[in-house]
Amino acid sequence: MTDVLFSEWLKLRSARSTQWILATVAGFVTLCAVWSFYIARYWDGLSPERQAKLQAAPAEHPLVLTLPLCMAVLGVLAITSEYATGLMRSSLAAVPRRGVLFAAKAASVGGVASATGLLSVGVAFGLGRLIVGDRAITDFRTPVSEELPWLLSLGLSAAVVALVGLGLGTALRSTAGAVTGLCVLLFVLPGLAPLLPAPWDERFAAILPSNLAEQIAGDAADPVLGPVPALLILLAYAVTALAAGLVVLKRRDS
Repeated sequence: MTDVLFSEWLKLRSARSTQWILATVAGFVTLCAVWSFYIARYWDGLSPERQAKLQAAPAEHPLVLTLPLCMAVLGVLAITSEYATGLMRSSLAAVPRRGVLFAAKAASVGGVASATGLLSVGVAFGLGRLIVGDRAITDFRTPVSEELPWLLSLGLSAAVVALVGLGLGTALRSTAGAVTGLCVLLFVLPGLAPLLPAPWDERFAAILPSNLAEQIAGDAADPVLGPVPALLILLAYAVTALAAGLVVLKRRDS
């Protein structure tokens, strides 16, 4: 199992798509720093009265909007690129036990996604605090201890979305289909939730992946779910997608 895990890690690390995705995440971390610099300079130009009333999105906000999509594409391409190039046949020939191969691939994707999510969000958060300094800007001055659950939940969400992408990519064997499905889940359904009649609009929105992180961290203004149920639902997305992918992988020819 160790050899298979190391092999999957090498394949994921050396893939050009992985390098581009990580570079994109790094670019958005830089954008977070630019945003913090802009807010700091904007705050300096305000009168004391307006400075006291200024509210701005936190430093990590640009990354929060794009990190799930980047990790979704990472998970999808980790498997669909092998089908597209024919490498999957070689992988199955080397590791005939498909469950072991899939578990190793899921471990490598989940590890890279969680590390990328935690590191990028943490760096964006730290850069924002460093750039803003002692300026009394809302959402830039809250204690780190209060922000830590939110940052950790973002890293966990990134890993879950990547694993959902891996599961969908395995089941569909289509990059376009899997990415489209994830975009619907992450961006389209949250926009459609308010169209439902009350109270189903709030209940449906609460179980969507894009709204679970803040409920896990306890930051939601009027949460429908507690931290533990929200965490279980988030993990259920990954388990369901991976189970579907594994079933299809075992039943389908390479």
